[in-house]
Amino acid sequence: MRPEKRSFSIQGHRTSISLEKAFWLALKQAAAEEGVTLASLISSIDKERGDAGLSSAVRVWLLTRLQARISTASTSK
Repeated sequence: MRPEKRSFSIQGHRTSISLEKAFWLALKQAAAEEGVTLASLISSIDKERGDAGLSSAVRVWLLTRLQARISTASTSK
């Protein structure tokens, strides 16, 4: 699986993110569910990422989101 590279403008400067197709699909779905654009979601992840690379921060954000959903589903049973 080859990563797909896409460019975005974040806080006035261009940056590129390389993610595998499955991560792009999950990220698009997350943006739609939150009612924000993909660029806006990536910008918010960027603000919270600390020293991590942006592509890695996006993957970790998606994993954390999934884990929270699983945890919520487990406790509501």
